[in-house]
Amino acid sequence: MAKGRVRFFTDRCKACELCVKFCPKGILGLDEEIINTLGYHPVNILHPEDCNGCGICALMCPDMIIEVERE
Repeated sequence: MAKGRVRFFTDRCKACELCVKFCPKGILGLDEEIINTLGYHPVNILHPEDCNGCGICALMCPDMIIEVERE
């Protein structure tokens, strides 16, 4: 099974949650412990071991803050 690695540029995240809603694995969520420079709780990966690197989160992000690498 393919594995993926997701990287977020959290300082630019506006917490729109489009990536969270469209993630087929349901592994993304807002990090309630961090507030970024824009004043939002940025997105983070909750279960990195379950990521398959599909890239849907990156495609849905209107601000292009997500990079996906596939192993």
